Amino acid sequence: MASLSVPPAPTDPRRDAIDLHRAFKGFGCDTTTVIAILAHRDASQRALIRHQYAAVYHQDLLHRLASELSGHHKRAVLLWVLDPASRDAAILHQALNGDVTDMRAATEVVCSRTPSQLLVVRQAYLARFGGGGLEHDVAGRASGDHQRLLLAYLRSPRYEGPEVVDTAAAARDARELYRAGERRLGTDERTFIRVFAERSAAHMACVAAAYHHMYDRSLEKAVKSETSGNFGFGLLTILRCAESPAKYFAKVLHKAMKGLGTNDTTLIRVVTTRAEVDMLYIKAEYHRSYKRSLADAVHSETSGNYRTFLLSLIGRDR
Repeated sequence: MASLSVPPAPTDPRRDAIDLHRAFKGFGCDTTTVIAILAHRDASQRALIRHQYAAVYHQDLLHRLASELSGHHKRAVLLWVLDPASRDAAILHQALNGDVTDMRAATEVVCSRTPSQLLVVRQAYLARFGGGGLEHDVAGRASGDHQRLLLAYLRSPRYEGPEVVDTAAAARDARELYRAGERRLGTDERTFIRVFAERSAAHMACVAAAYHHMYDRSLEKAVKSETSGNFGFGLLTILRCAESPAKYFAKVLHKAMKGLGTNDTTLIRVVTTRAEVDMLYIKAEYHRSYKRSLADAVHSETSGNYRTFLLSLIGRDR
């Protein structure tokens, strides 16, 4: 479930656009108003606000926000205002073409999304950034088995609906993976790519259970022992998101805030992309795993308007 809280009564996007414009006028920006509006509107409402702002003031709201805000707060708001597909496209483009290539971020986004989501992301990527599209950029930045996994995952039409998994087929896949990895000298990476890229999330979760039952060893440990680097990271992302997306993202957030300093890029990416999806489940898993609320962790690692905005998306603890 989403953590985003929106007003119970329908909002007026034109009124919101006017109030935002007033918040931008004068000396400094009224960030309290900006957060109060944008952090409490869903994707369709934000799209209408952008449309009304452009109609009334002949300016893209994103451009105005970029000129009024700064730092991590600016990065978070600019991502949040986008629709989910455009947001993922922007994250992927930055990860693949930014000053510093971040293949972990690109791999996480690709390997944690459904086929239907990836189709729309690919369309948004091409429409906004042109060139050869997402697959072209992935092929140019990734290499070897990692490249083959990402391209296969982008292209494969995995089933997404309610599913009664064929346990016999899952057991066959578990057996194939065992023979391709732990049973032999060396690893048959192509078998891992085929199974992980072509099977549904429910089927992969069943494969993991079958693997553990048949070989008394977790599939995750097998992947860790048989693969490495970004290729292994991609396989683990697919597997962990198949078993529990909430647990996966709770761990990503914990790592982003663990130790000295905070990985704000990761924190912003996960909060803005999951607030309208499953943040309530992530919060519950975070508290269960780390004996601390996610809101408390974010509060201790951030400050100012940046902190206020993220906590508005996450939802404060009651």
